[in-house]
Amino acid sequence: MIDRRRLLMGSVAGTAALAAPAPAAPLQAPPRGLDAAQLGVRANVTDDQSAKLQRAIDLAARQRLPLWLGPGVYRAGGLKLAAGSQLVGVSGATLITFGQGDSLFAADHADNVSLSGLTLDGGGRPLPENRGLVNFAHARKLRLTDCEIVRAGGNAISLDSCDGEVGHNTISGAADNAVFSNDSRGLIIAANVIRGSGNGGIRVWQSEKRRDGSLVVNNRIDDTAAKAGGSGQNGNAINVFRAANVIVRGNVIRKAAFSAIRGTAASHIQIIGNSCFHLDEVAIYSEFEFEDAVIADNVVDEAAYGISVTNFKEGGRLATVRGNIVRNLRARIPGTDPDTEGVGIGVEADTAVTGNIVENAENAGIAAGWGEYLRNVTVTGNVVRACGIGVGVSVVAGAGTAVIANNMLTAVKRGAILGMEWHKAVTGDLALAGAERYPQLKISGNQVD
Repeated sequence: MIDRRRLLMGSVAGTAALAAPAPAAPLQAPPRGLDAAQLGVRANVTDDQSAKLQRAIDLAARQRLPLWLGPGVYRAGGLKLAAGSQLVGVSGATLITFGQGDSLFAADHADNVSLSGLTLDGGGRPLPENRGLVNFAHARKLRLTDCEIVRAGGNAISLDSCDGEVGHNTISGAADNAVFSNDSRGLIIAANVIRGSGNGGIRVWQSEKRRDGSLVVNNRIDDTAAKAGGSGQNGNAINVFRAANVIVRGNVIRKAAFSAIRGTAASHIQIIGNSCFHLDEVAIYSEFEFEDAVIADNVVDEAAYGISVTNFKEGGRLATVRGNIVRNLRARIPGTDPDTEGVGIGVEADTAVTGNIVENAENAGIAAGWGEYLRNVTVTGNVVRACGIGVGVSVVAGAGTAVIANNMLTAVKRGAILGMEWHKAVTGDLALAGAERYPQLKISGNQVD
């Protein structure tokens, strides 16, 4: 039985506990970290929240806790991220609009910095040259994930001498570049959706030729313009410049004013398994001072030129071009020489072209050499159909050796294999007769229909 005296004593004690004033509770971290609202940061007000948000960022960084920003609109800018800063929002619901400063977020020599689940709106407000709405320098182990960045008035994301990950973000309407990485130390730029960039989608640059080691993988990039003009430095969905050991893989690219993927002085580059559509110049480039390029298993459909491995004169050499499908190359870019367009694959030095399919190239399916710039090229086991010329090979004085063997060349309009002086055909069809006049060429086993 329940003791009546003990029951009454318990009831009195419980009543007293309820009546007594509760002690002031210390500020508690919510499950995801400190709550910015408890630190005075207010959403959906007209006042600029920069000062309050900066204090909250600093406190959370000192405690090595994430700072939680709840749903709503915050107006801020010029925010500095110290080492360990972690800002977390509700994807699609936490919006920060850019109101002041050179960037919305900046970090310098700060490691383990992360932003996730935030929507950042630059409002088209102009940024200083090469500045990013998110601007990190000398940051290690950065993480910028699951964010949306819109209307940046310069670069959406600028990274200088950084490593870490930029992944699963959506970036639209950047006035300059969506992601501009300079002197990085092995970034992962992966699974981002990029639309409507003013001058470039993803740039991976080095200030001098050296190892970079970044991965640019599984991104989707649409509608890249070249608003700053130029002859190819702008208007590229992905541009790798002077950065070695970069892998560009599995990206889906549609519409660019110049190239889908442009490797410039980029040695040891691998361009593998990308899908590239509706390009206004060369779809995939490996150019100028490079060694070692692998261009494999890509799909190119609609461009002025499919794949170009070029500039042997400046030291561009040593590549494999294999297993690509290249279609619908047209020679109609305003202001350029139409005889240099409408080509599927063009190479110059120390390069194997094998196992590719080229269809509907207005001028030539495959071009081996340009003038005297031809050395050690093999063109073997390719299928070329419905092109102006099947394979054009340079026979200019001083041009080097080439092997053209075991290709299937069908429905070619001007000839299966023609000797070229620059862009002019100067021989009959060497697949049929006359190849013995050019001992530097080995032509055999080709099927011509």
